[in-house]
Amino acid sequence: MDWNSPRVTSLIERALNEDHALADATTLQTVAATQMAQAEIVAKQECVLAGLGLVPRVFELFLSLGLKAGQAEQQPPVVVTSHPEIFDGVRLRPGQTVAVLRGPARSLLSCERVTLNLLQRLGGIATLTRQFVDAVKGLPVRILDTRKTAPGMRVLDKYAVTCGGGHNHRADLSDAILIKNNHIRLAGGIGAALGRAHQRRRAHQLIEIEVRTMEEIREALEGGAERLLLDNMNPAQVRAAVALIAGRVPVEVSGGVRLDTVRAYAETGAQFISVGALTHSAPAVDLSMTIIPVGPLVPFSA
Repeated sequence: MDWNSPRVTSLIERALNEDHALADATTLQTVAATQMAQAEIVAKQECVLAGLGLVPRVFELFLSLGLKAGQAEQQPPVVVTSHPEIFDGVRLRPGQTVAVLRGPARSLLSCERVTLNLLQRLGGIATLTRQFVDAVKGLPVRILDTRKTAPGMRVLDKYAVTCGGGHNHRADLSDAILIKNNHIRLAGGIGAALGRAHQRRRAHQLIEIEVRTMEEIREALEGGAERLLLDNMNPAQVRAAVALIAGRVPVEVSGGVRLDTVRAYAETGAQFISVGALTHSAPAVDLSMTIIPVGPLVPFSA
């Protein structure tokens, strides 16, 4: 992940502006500008880490926004350090230190919530994804995300999926051709939709189509579909569909897949299982940030 990319930079700046971090009334009125402090981000539960690179970037952009606004002279930077064994994708234990931060107390306080919001959301996605990946361990299937991401957060939400061992489906509407039920109805049928897709697609675009019955599967195969999305089928139906497809194209399963059913779907022979819940329903993980007046650098927790 390029934490300095324009998309990530814009996302962080929007978050800081949304929180009016530069106008933190409580901090500005209670903490001296010269006060230095040290903070420790700690995991409060077992979880998978995602977004560690966002931490220093939040503070860099906070200072940059302050300078642009002419609200303050250049402040000392916040220095962020982590143990070498702490990186995105690692499983964290309760009480384990994610990062130690040292710098102006005002900066640490004013950016605390934005920093934790990002880490907790991404950690939640990575943790849930890892649970799905673990549930299908040993089987030749990939767990995919969907476009059901929080508005404006897609680049980070999808990155968090990869931290949990999952894989990304198309990034956006331009990335691939995925013909769904509404497209089929408006195009005049499966054959018509696939015919137009083949005529007009860009060279790199995969053509995938959603199917719900055996007849639709046959029609899609005849029309040149390159991947079939089996929509809202139970495992027995998927197994029968995979037998009919007989390896002619890859098969993706989607719709209502849960942790307690994902292995049954994986055992059908499908190559992909897409799960919207990875990004739209993952509970945030519990992380905390404790800030103390500056002193000797606190060692990392074991």
